Amino acid sequence: MKLIIQIPCYNEEETLGQTYFDLPRRIPGVDQIEYLIINDGSSDRTVAVAQQLGIDHIVNFKQNRGLAAGFMAGIDACLRLGADIIVNTDADNQYRGSDIARLIAPILRGESDIVVGCRPIDEIDHFSKAKKILQHVGSRVVQKVSSTTVPDAPSGFRAYSREAAMHLNVVNEYTYTLETLIQAGRNHIAVCSVPIHVNPETRKSRLFKSIPAYIRRSASVIIRSFMMYKPLRFFCILGGVLFVIGAVFIARFLILYLLGTGAGHIQSLILAILLILLGCSSVLSGLQADLIASNRKLLEDVQYRIRRIDYENVDPQQIPRKRAAR
Repeated sequence: MKLIIQIPCYNEEETLGQTYFDLPRRIPGVDQIEYLIINDGSSDRTVAVAQQLGIDHIVNFKQNRGLAAGFMAGIDACLRLGADIIVNTDADNQYRGSDIARLIAPILRGESDIVVGCRPIDEIDHFSKAKKILQHVGSRVVQKVSSTTVPDAPSGFRAYSREAAMHLNVVNEYTYTLETLIQAGRNHIAVCSVPIHVNPETRKSRLFKSIPAYIRRSASVIIRSFMMYKPLRFFCILGGVLFVIGAVFIARFLILYLLGTGAGHIQSLILAILLILLGCSSVLSGLQADLIASNRKLLEDVQYRIRRIDYENVDPQQIPRKRAAR
C-alpha cells in the first residue's frame, strides 16, 4: 500500500519546511509514504527548500497556473508514481499532519473512495464571523447540489483512493474542492468526511481575498458544475421559475380584465408571454444539455479506461525522482 502526500505550493519557502516536518513518516496499514510538491510558478526559493528537505518528487510549472491546475497535475503525477492513496494538504501548515492517519482510515477499511477532512469552523479563531457563515452556507449548497453529506466543502485536506483519482476532472480554474464533490456525487463515488484539527494561521489565505470575490467565484463554480453534471434539473428549475412568474402576470391581467380595468395593463400580458416562452425555451435547452451531458459521461468513461491502461503501463521506477518542468 503506497501513500503519496501532495502539497500544492506557490511561494511557500517560509512554511514548506514546517508543513513537511509535520507530516507522518509511518502509518499502520501503509507500506510506503512519499511526498510530492507542485510548484505553481513560485518566484521565491520554494523549489530549493523542497530539494533541501529531500522531498521525493517535484512537479514544476514555469508560471502560475492556479490551484485547480496544480491539483490535477499532482494527481496525474501521483497516479504515474503508483500511488494507491493520494492525500492533498496545504503548504501553509493549516492542517495537522497527524490527522492523515484518520483521514485515510475509511479508504484502508474499504468504506470510502474520497474522504474530506472537516475543520471545526466555529472554533477557528482567525476566521471572521462572516467567513464562518459563508463556509456553512456554501457547504450546505454543495451538499444539496452534490447529494453528499460533507459539512466542510471548501476543505482542501482530502484523501483519494487510486480508483477515485482516475475519475477526477476539474474544468474550472479557481479551485478543485467544490467541483470534485459535485462530480463525485454525480458519479456515485463513495464520499465521507472525518473531523480534523487545524493549526494556528501562518499567513492570510490567497484563495479568500475578499468576501464579495469569494462569493462570486464560488457561486460561479457551483452553478457551472450544477449545469454540467445535472443540466436537465438546472434548466427545468430555471424554466419552471420563469413559467410561474409569467403565469402570475397572466392571472393578474385576467383578473384586471374581468374587473374592467385590463386595458391599461397590456404590458403585463406581453411580459407574461415573454416569460412563458423563455421558460419553455429553458426546458428545451435542458433537454439538449442533458443529451450533451450523456455524451460527456461516455467520454469520461473512455477517459477513465485510457487512464487505467496508461497508468498501469507506467513503471514508477523509471520516473525521475524530481519531475521535469511542465
